[in-house]
Order: sequence, then structure tokens, then C-alpha cells
Amino acid sequence: MKTIEEINELTSKIIGAAIRVHEEMGPGVYESVYQKCLEVELRKTGLTTLAQVPVPIFYCGEKITDEGFRIDLLVEDTVIVELKSVEAIKRVHKKQVLTYLRLAQKPVGLLINFNECFLKDGVHRIVDTPRDKRTFSRLTSWLLALLGF
Repeated sequence: MKTIEEINELTSKIIGAAIRVHEEMGPGVYESVYQKCLEVELRKTGLTTLAQVPVPIFYCGEKITDEGFRIDLLVEDTVIVELKSVEAIKRVHKKQVLTYLRLAQKPVGLLINFNECFLKDGVHRIVDTPRDKRTFSRLTSWLLALLGF
């Protein structure tokens, strides 16, 4: 398991590589093209990158399929990178990455929309919060609301 500092450094390298791809290709290209370009750029930086990684689906402890989803890119077996080339990122896109994080048991994902004039506007970092912390956070929010805060 990587430390927070290592994960932050890794996501910074991935974002830097995505910016270089965006500077070269510009907006308006197919996601599959951006994926191939980003694979090249990440390899140049020495990062281990797998493309179109299948994610098995389990239900009630039973595997129901070997390939329920496919992760666009998995970098250093830690960061899931989901690529888009859409007019706007929607909530469902973020939920998609969160689902991938939970199913693949990875700590962080980057949702990158290349269809932006400035790529920084299209980068979204998504972190999976462990279930016990999510429950605690909801309880804390509920208690604060109940107390009028």
C-alpha cells in the first residue's frame, strides 16, 4: 500500500502526462485515441500502466462475471484513470469511477475529460472513503444538523 505522499506524487505525474497529451492533441479527439497517447506518455515517465483492465463483479460473495467493467488505465496498480471526451463531466461519471475504485479496491481515481480548452478544468480526483468512515461522516452530519449546526 502506497503512502498518501506517494499517491499524491503519482497522481501529479499522471496529470502532467495528460496535460502533455492535451497540449499535443487538443480537445475533440476520441477517448480511445487519448488513451493510447496517455499510455505512451506514462510509459515514457517510467510508470507501469495497464489498459482496459477487466473488473470482476461479485454479488453476495459469489463471482457473477469476470468482466463486469473495464478500467481505462490502471497506473502502478494504484490509480484508476477514467478518460472522457465529453461536453461536461456529469455526476454519473464520478459515480462510475467511485464504483471502479470500490470493486477494484484501489484508493484513488482520476477522471479526466480531454474535451476542455484547459485540461486542468477537466481533471477530477476521486477518493474512496472506507465504509466505516462514510458511516461515521453521515452520523456526524446528522448529529450536527440535529443540533442546529
